[in-house]
Amino acid sequence: MSQVLNVGITGFGYSSHVFHVPFLKEDPRFHIAKVYERSTDKALAVLPNVEIVRQFDDLLSDEIDLIIITTPNQTHYELAKQAILAGKHVLVEKPLVVDAQQAMELNELAKRQNVILSVYQNRRWDSAIATAKQILAQDLLGDPVDCEIRFERYAKGKNVKAWKETGEKGTGLVYDLGVHLIDASLYLFGMPSAVFADIRYQHEGALSDDNFTLHLYYESGLKVALHASKYAREAGKHFVLHGKLGSYVKAKPDIQEGLLASGVIPHKNYNREAEQDWGILHTEIDGEVVRQPFQNTETSYQALYDNLYLAITEHQPLAVTAEQATTVLSIIERAFESAKLGQKLAL
Repeated sequence: MSQVLNVGITGFGYSSHVFHVPFLKEDPRFHIAKVYERSTDKALAVLPNVEIVRQFDDLLSDEIDLIIITTPNQTHYELAKQAILAGKHVLVEKPLVVDAQQAMELNELAKRQNVILSVYQNRRWDSAIATAKQILAQDLLGDPVDCEIRFERYAKGKNVKAWKETGEKGTGLVYDLGVHLIDASLYLFGMPSAVFADIRYQHEGALSDDNFTLHLYYESGLKVALHASKYAREAGKHFVLHGKLGSYVKAKPDIQEGLLASGVIPHKNYNREAEQDWGILHTEIDGEVVRQPFQNTETSYQALYDNLYLAITEHQPLAVTAEQATTVLSIIERAFESAKLGQKLAL
């Protein structure tokens, strides 16, 4: 019988309810034993037998193996540090922390304590990203030259989560969606050599950024453009990748979040998309130009938990590391500097 990991969850908002609990509940390798909620009992609606605790320290008891942190970004560093010092494996909702120095400190601490520290970068298992990874591995486009990834939505007002609108470091759209987009670029193409950023504040009275375009430049000549906006009733194409041989374009974003938010229980192929929602591959194969729907790579956010479990129980390589999170945060810090100066900056 497989080892069962007892899990303690910190916070029970949207992230816990939509992204973590649906997978943990269906996976017999994990048992959600405790949830830390300061004043509510929201978890009991979906986890009727879970123990609700009012102090974070109560999650650090001997029977808990893994702590999942989903509280506001500014709390991540102290909570993760306490959990690591208590000898717990830790998965932190992105971003890991609010600056690269904190991320480096936690990474070194986790190594000394001999525990796993990972970040919930689930978007690597979005359909467009996973499929583009396959296309690049098969060299179907030739050398990549341009890539665009967009997360666009329409939201008249500010975020209902007040802590995201304070203007503090670690708030705003770059630390929310930019973290995912930068990680996707690193995952697909490796480390860029320079960044240029346009970071804006479009909502009236906004203190936290709510629109950005980040350009990442690579030594190969590739440029990756990352966009996010809250004033886009008509969103642009979600993912566009051009190479010297061809292109891959996927108009619509991944459907997993929408399914999970609507209460769909994840299972094998629960997120299979209809053919009309696949991306288009337009390239040259064996001397013939082809333009056709390209079937999505089979993918699921479950893969992150599969990897995390094996990293903890069998010491297999961790997919999303604190080192990678540190790199993402260092690029974010450089991006804000670029936006302030209006200059392209080396990384």
